[in-house]
Amino acid sequence: MNNCIKLAPMALRCQQRTISTSSVLEGKRNFRKFNVYNKRGTRVVKEAQKTLANPPVAIHKRGVRDTGITVDGQYVEIPEKIPDIIVPDLTGCKLKPYVSYKAPEVVQSEFTSLDLFNAVYSQKIIEDFKAGTLQADGSAKEPSANEQLTPAEALQRARRTGSDIF
Repeated sequence: MNNCIKLAPMALRCQQRTISTSSVLEGKRNFRKFNVYNKRGTRVVKEAQKTLANPPVAIHKRGVRDTGITVDGQYVEIPEKIPDIIVPDLTGCKLKPYVSYKAPEVVQSEFTSLDLFNAVYSQKIIEDFKAGTLQADGSAKEPSANEQLTPAEALQRARRTGSDIF
């Protein structure tokens, strides 16, 4: 019991915060773990980064890609590498940027191949049947442009830029 009374003030002193003026690592720090891009180096190194074609320390671009290449010391801009942001014209649009939580939930079934057939071909087949312009095997006597496509052409058209397959 007496030992506990003697150790109590010492335990209370250990819990206090203190500042240490001596360095544990004696001034040595590992600065490689801190990402300080384009901040290191003397003025000579930074001047070399700006002027030399192959600087001793590469300039970090923070994930931004170049829009051109360097040819014989000259920077050549490539128009295909410049991002082109296409924004639709929304004048007269009735939609608002906010959707209320009180809006009714819309449940939509999966878009199947039958739905695609009904959307593209069914109306023409019904019209051909009513007009009597179907052949004995069920094909149209006057096929539309979509009906004349070969499977390879249809696949190529579906994979073309601007189609909504992706």
